[in-house]
Amino acid sequence: MKYIYYNGTFYVKKCMDVKAMGVENGRIAVIGDLEDVEKWAEGTENVRCDVNGCFVVPGFIDSHMHLLGYGYGLRVADLASCTTSMSGMLEGLLKYKAEHEGENGSWIVGRGWNHDFFQDEKRFPNRYDLDRVSADRPVIIYRACGHIASVNSAALQAAGITGKTAQPEGGCFDLDEKGEPTGVLREYGINLVSRVIPAPDKEEIRTCILQAMKKLNAYGITSVQSDDLAAFPGIFYEVVLKTYRELEAEGLMTVKVYEQCLLSDMDALKSFIASGYRTGKGGRFFTIGPLKIISDGSLGARTAFLSQPYADDPEKPDGCGISIYSQSELDERIGYASEHGMQVAVHAIGDRAMEMAADAMEKAMAGHTENKLRHGIVHCQITTEKLLEKFRKLKLHAYIQSVFLDHDNHVVEKRVGKERAFYTYQFKTLLNMGVSVSNGSDAPVERPSVLAGIQCAVTRTTLDGTKTFLPDQALTVEEALETYTLMGARASFEEEEKGMLIPGMAADFTVLAEDLRSCAPERIKDVAVCGTFVNGTCVFDRSSKT
Repeated sequence: MKYIYYNGTFYVKKCMDVKAMGVENGRIAVIGDLEDVEKWAEGTENVRCDVNGCFVVPGFIDSHMHLLGYGYGLRVADLASCTTSMSGMLEGLLKYKAEHEGENGSWIVGRGWNHDFFQDEKRFPNRYDLDRVSADRPVIIYRACGHIASVNSAALQAAGITGKTAQPEGGCFDLDEKGEPTGVLREYGINLVSRVIPAPDKEEIRTCILQAMKKLNAYGITSVQSDDLAAFPGIFYEVVLKTYRELEAEGLMTVKVYEQCLLSDMDALKSFIASGYRTGKGGRFFTIGPLKIISDGSLGARTAFLSQPYADDPEKPDGCGISIYSQSELDERIGYASEHGMQVAVHAIGDRAMEMAADAMEKAMAGHTENKLRHGIVHCQITTEKLLEKFRKLKLHAYIQSVFLDHDNHVVEKRVGKERAFYTYQFKTLLNMGVSVSNGSDAPVERPSVLAGIQCAVTRTTLDGTKTFLPDQALTVEEALETYTLMGARASFEEEEKGMLIPGMAADFTVLAEDLRSCAPERIKDVAVCGTFVNGTCVFDRSSKT
C-alpha cells in the first residue's frame, strides 16, 4: 500500500520544504509537489492523507532522558505541580497519601519538588518536615533533578541509617549539629535508602515502559536515547534489557530506544561487554547505545562539580560540588569502553567534571581526534572557553537540554557568579564551531516537551517570559529543530536512517498544527501535536478519543 500525504508544509531538512510526501513499507519513498507524488502512486493501490495545512517535521528525537524512570514517575506523587512552597508540597504529599492508602508500612514516593521555587522556605525538606506526612510509613521524595532526595525518620530507620553510618562513595547524607541524619541525601547517598524500597517486578517495569511511550508519542516523539539500566537499585540490568526485547518482539514499542547504558562499576562494565553487548547491537526499536557515566550532580542541587566554589553556598563556602569518580577511574572506564567498541556519554554539568571527562576521552582516542565512536558530554552546562575549544578539537558530541533554561535562567548567575555564567549554555557557539549538538529533556527531570525545548532554545527565555539569559546564544527555529531531529539521529549513528524526510529514510514524522517558523516564538510551546508516525504507522492521533 502506498500513502500520499499532502496539503501541508513538509519540512524535509534545514532550508528545504516540499508540498507532499509518499510513504511505502514504512519508509519515505518520494517527496515533492503533489503531482510528483501522485505520479509515483499512479496505477497502484494507495491512500490519500490530507494533513489539513499542518506543518510536518521529522519525528522528534529526545537524545537524553530516562524512559523507564519517566514511566515510573507517572505512578508516584507528582510534586512538580505543587512546588511553589514547602507547605504546598507537604499538602500535596498528604493528599497523595490519603488517595493511595496501602498496607501499613508501604512506601510513599514523590518526585518533582524544587526548593528554588519555594516562596516560604527556600531549603531542602528534611526528616522532620516529612514526619508530618507520615510517622510510620517511609517517605522518600526526589528533587526535580534527581540528585537530591529527602526522607522521613521511618525511611532512615528502614535503611538503617544513623549518625554512625559510613558515608558512601560518590555521595553523602547530611548530618545536623548533633551528628544525626537530617534526612537529606545527595547523589549516591540516595542509594542507601532507594535500595531498600521494594523494587517493581518485571510486569510493572513493562507497564512503566508502555505508559511512558504512549505519553512520549503525544509529545511528537518517535525516538529517545534513554538511561534505564540502573533505574531501580536491586534490578539486574538484564531484566530491563529483556523487557525491552520482549516488547519489541511483540510489536508493542511505539518509540525507538537507543539505550544509554549506566553501569556503575568496572566489574559491571566488563561483564556487560563479555556478554556480547556493544554499541549498535539490537533491532529497529531497541538498540544498545553508549556506556553512560554520571560524573557529577546538578546545578540546582549544588552538586555539579566546579573548578571554583559556588558563589551562593553559605553553608559550604569552599564547596565545589561532588565528583563521583577520580580522574584515574574515569580514564579506566572510558578507556576500557573505547577499546571494546563502546561509545561513551558522560553526564557532566560542572566545568571541572567536564574537563575530567574530556581529558579521559582524549586519552582514550590516543591522538586520533576524529572521534569515530562519537563520545560526548551530556548536559555540558558550565563551560569555559578552554572547554568549548576542546569540544571542537575532539569533535565531542554535545547532548544539551535547552528546556533547562526555564529553571536555570533564575539561578545560574547566583550559583557561579556573573563572570563564569557568561560562558554557560553556549548552544549557538557550539553550533558555530561545528560541534554536533542534540537536544533532549532529561525527563522526568523536565516534561518531555520538545516544543518547550525549542521555545527555550529560540528565545533564551523562561517559558513564562520573565527571565532571559544570554540572548546572543539563541538558535533559529530551524537550528533548534535540527537539534531534535538530524543531530539526535547523528548521536546514535542513524543520520542515514532518520532525522530528515528524504526518500529511503524511515517514515518517522510528527504533524504540528502550525509552522514553528512563522509562529510567535513565545507561543511555540503551545502549538498542538496533531499526529505522530513511526515507520509510517500512526501512534498518536490528537483527534482520536482513545
